[in-house]
Amino acid sequence: MSKIIRIGTRDSELALWQATTVQQKLAEHGYDSTLVPIKSTGDQVLDKPLYELGITGIFTKTLDIAMIKGQVDIAVHSMKDVPTQLPKGIVQAAVLERAVTEDILVHKGSEFLDSDVPVTIATGSLRRKAQWLHKYPQHKVVDLRGNVNTRLIKLIENDWQGAIFAKAGLERIKLLPKDVLSLDWMVPAPAQGAMLTVAMEHDDFSRKALEHLNHKESELATKVEREFLRTLEGGCTAPIGALAQINTDTIVFTGVLFSLDGKQRISLEKSISINEINGFGADCAKEVLAQGGDKLMEAIRNENSALH
Repeated sequence: MSKIIRIGTRDSELALWQATTVQQKLAEHGYDSTLVPIKSTGDQVLDKPLYELGITGIFTKTLDIAMIKGQVDIAVHSMKDVPTQLPKGIVQAAVLERAVTEDILVHKGSEFLDSDVPVTIATGSLRRKAQWLHKYPQHKVVDLRGNVNTRLIKLIENDWQGAIFAKAGLERIKLLPKDVLSLDWMVPAPAQGAMLTVAMEHDDFSRKALEHLNHKESELATKVEREFLRTLEGGCTAPIGALAQINTDTIVFTGVLFSLDGKQRISLEKSISINEINGFGADCAKEVLAQGGDKLMEAIRNENSALH
């Protein structure tokens, strides 16, 4: 192949692992590529919670600008970090086969779950915070920022009982402790565990190359979840969880919306034929909104506006 595809990536260990994986898969199909690491705003500003920064796509914006400027040809993202509305001229090119979707608790001993001692859990996610407080309203949840490695170090250095992570991220860079606690009751972020590659709409060469990497089932499942998110108008500013699972010819969907303090919970579980997938995520979101989700989203927006 004549063109060398420039792969834009964040410079964290996990992001570089993801970009290298894409590079290897492109090579399997005869395409040459090179990595172009770029530091994002989300990686640079670590003293504020994500939702307080008020930037849509904080981990993807820097790479978007690099693509539009022609500095890179494609970008690789953790799909859950990508806004549901891509910038003009940038298109979804491939969703790689999804890894595990669950959240886990990395802890210093889990006995605290059965005791009355004061407990502090760390996470930078509104969704994880709200779901933890819904289940454990007596606990305290503190903000935790930084890449995976940084967050693990902060857990060691602080007197917290545990911190919540996506299992896929720790597995990918071989940092998953043996005794983590699976949070199978926690609904993951839309598209958690999935990797997304994007390209410029006019770049036929890169888009054709990335077609080889697309995993259809992962693409369909994440489409439903992100449609649900987009219709609720969540982004990273609301505690929204969504999981679509394909079971032969059926899609089984779970969606949740929480208040910021975790006290209110609106949930939905539905299944539908895979042939009727178009608009399914949006329909599920509309049901949640009709159940009081519209008022809850308005309250969340007002609270977020007060923070900014």
